[in-house]
Amino acid sequence: MLGVFGIVLTFGMVFGGYVLAGGKLSVILHSLPYELMMIGGAAVGSFILSNNKDVIQHSLSGVSRALKGPRWKEQDLEDALCLLCQLLRIARGNPVELEQHIEAPRESTLFQAFPNIIEDRKAVSLICDALRSISLNYDDPYQVEEMLARRIGLLNDEASHAPHALQNMADALPALGIVAAVLGIVKTMSSIDQPPEVLGKMIGGALVGTFLGVFLAYAIVAPLAQRLQAVTRQDQAFYDVIKSVLVAGLHQHALNLCVEVGRQSAPEHIRPNFAAVESAIRDLRKAS
Repeated sequence: MLGVFGIVLTFGMVFGGYVLAGGKLSVILHSLPYELMMIGGAAVGSFILSNNKDVIQHSLSGVSRALKGPRWKEQDLEDALCLLCQLLRIARGNPVELEQHIEAPRESTLFQAFPNIIEDRKAVSLICDALRSISLNYDDPYQVEEMLARRIGLLNDEASHAPHALQNMADALPALGIVAAVLGIVKTMSSIDQPPEVLGKMIGGALVGTFLGVFLAYAIVAPLAQRLQAVTRQDQAFYDVIKSVLVAGLHQHALNLCVEVGRQSAPEHIRPNFAAVESAIRDLRKAS
């Protein structure tokens, strides 16, 4: 994984360069547990103080998401387009049949054919609620479009809390490092009668706090927050694809046009190939 490689490279270059320049790791290693306890403990405590339980849980899981990368891949977008095409076809041809799929999606053979999608509660809810509005004969498709946009906006807002919380922690770490360094200086000043070689080690240990706060902030936590934000943004684009297809369906466009509108709304680097989508939809028609 690129994220893990980046962390290993960062540690290797920083501490490797320090050792090659003649620095002694023993000074850092001696002070590291205490400085890490002060800085890391204060960072975690303030993080818990400033966020609710949901944001804390999302942030913890977000670290692994940032390292693993986006959840939705090109194949998942292709599957979503195929599923939506099938559901819209049923909605227009036999609305009664549609009800059994949207009222119990986990028991629906259509949804079961796409396990990655059916496991995402938000995506399934978004699809079923929008199709339910079609079955209720909403006269104004713009009203449904506004509802979908509002729901996706809420999802985007919720997803942004974890990256924002991690970025706040990164912003606080340098200051917490200074706090640890000041405490180290206070400790050193209480031993001012010691010989220079002893005071030098104590001052060096105190400065480890400043180093650790800045290093963790700008080399670890802030990049993780930025990476999580990028991963979250790509994953949220999956719901925009769903919205685009459903809105096109509400406006009674041709099914192939609805699918193409959704495909074009996907991010370019994970956008399914036009021919591949057409072939997958054709295969589904034959199978049904």
